[in-house]
Amino acid sequence: MTTNQDLSILTLIANASLLVQLVMGGLLLLSLMSWWHIFNKIFTLRNARARTESFEAAFWSGADLSRLFQQVSAQPGVGMERIFEAGFNEFVKLRRQNGIDLSALMEGTRRAMKAACQRELDRLDAHTSFLASVGSVSPYIGLFGTVWGIMNAFRSLANVGQASLAHVAPGIAEALVATAIGLFAAIPAVVAYNRFAHDIDRLANRFDSFIEEFSNILQRQAAK
Repeated sequence: MTTNQDLSILTLIANASLLVQLVMGGLLLLSLMSWWHIFNKIFTLRNARARTESFEAAFWSGADLSRLFQQVSAQPGVGMERIFEAGFNEFVKLRRQNGIDLSALMEGTRRAMKAACQRELDRLDAHTSFLASVGSVSPYIGLFGTVWGIMNAFRSLANVGQASLAHVAPGIAEALVATAIGLFAAIPAVVAYNRFAHDIDRLANRFDSFIEEFSNILQRQAAK
């Protein structure tokens, strides 16, 4: 067997100790789960942005609010659509009550929109904490496997009459694979988490701005 074959990645993994192999397997599982959440979140946020832009275009086109409410209610809403639906529905309900003043009317409407906004942000933010955990923990898990593997490599030298680099190099190389897999799991998770957090913050700002603008429109209607 050549040196190149002995130090190939698959050979190093196969020859690693059981604990190091378990660490590698756990890190690979975390990596696969991370990529699943990454792709799922990409499509979720892309859909939320597209639906938000489409709704904003319809809302600011001067469409009748009652008709727009019926259109939004007829299908499952996303993001800003649900905020509009919750706010307009609460506004209509409170306005039918006799003796309610303008401040109570608008406070209830804003509260309904804020609650809907928080639910939408929680939905968009789902599983991003998992990516953050993978990004922060994976390198340390890989480092644990590396330290354990290096310990075994040096302990094996006690059974060798004359120690040399050729005896310890394969064991150290096997151990370092655990750190490499840990970084392979952590780096995409950290990059994705930062990107998703940025996109969700931008959507949150758009939702907050819409709540204020829609509240002003409803307030002007209620004051007529």
